[in-house]
Amino acid sequence: MRNFLDDFVEEINNREGANVFFIGEYRNGVYEHRALTRTNPCQNVYSVAKAYIVTAVGLLWDRGLLSTDEILTDILADELPRTYDPIWDKTTVEMLLLHRVGLSGGFLDIDTHDATEFGEDYLAYVLNAPIDPSFDLLRSTYTDAAYYLLSRIVEKRAGMGTDDFLWRHLFLPTGCREAAWSHCPMGHTMGATGLYIRVEELLKLGAIYLSGGLYKETRILSREWVDTVLSRGYELKPKCNGLAYGKGGMRGQMLMAVPDSGRVVAWTGCGRNDFADFVATYDM
Repeated sequence: MRNFLDDFVEEINNREGANVFFIGEYRNGVYEHRALTRTNPCQNVYSVAKAYIVTAVGLLWDRGLLSTDEILTDILADELPRTYDPIWDKTTVEMLLLHRVGLSGGFLDIDTHDATEFGEDYLAYVLNAPIDPSFDLLRSTYTDAAYYLLSRIVEKRAGMGTDDFLWRHLFLPTGCREAAWSHCPMGHTMGATGLYIRVEELLKLGAIYLSGGLYKETRILSREWVDTVLSRGYELKPKCNGLAYGKGGMRGQMLMAVPDSGRVVAWTGCGRNDFADFVATYDM
């Protein structure tokens, strides 16, 4: 009998340039993972962290504590720098979720830039950065700054650090064993990247979205929020011609779900680790 993880390991071993640490699968209520490389169990999943920020926004949205049409500067009114570009007075939560902020691609990326260049106050650094003069409110330019700002919004409305909020409402209810998140110099959760977590926990997040917001029999997110995320493309985007959806991270991280097979798959590593087509078409 074919076994998905056995076949996945074989596929990885046959790929030149692949360097995978852990793989995992969730299907039919069963979680399973394998270690392919001797390394620490918690890995930086880089931009997969953004899917957790989307989830944090959803947890607040479900509780009536945050709306996607609220304005950034209204929410953070008492934390704003003395000066900032007035374009931010038009920037909504929805625009941040879709990276519609008018900054250059990769802005505030602590993984590829020397973060000491950003100074101590990242909020002031972002809000006073030059805005693209051709900025179009309907055009997305992928930047970590958008999700740092979302993390600050989550923190403000939750009344606690974003990572603390997720521990209370996501990690603990799903039995998370371990997770840690990078912070800016002033102690705020980075949001866009810097989440160190086990592959088993990535599977749990994917399972929540695959099941319409449930973890086993516990509701974590409303079906309405899950449907909104998938229809609007809040980080969990279609893959493989719509056969799957998911979120990747730098250096070969991935969380993806394949609805037709009821499968969630995640992997961590540091290489050319693009196995989305293999995963999406495995049962075809």
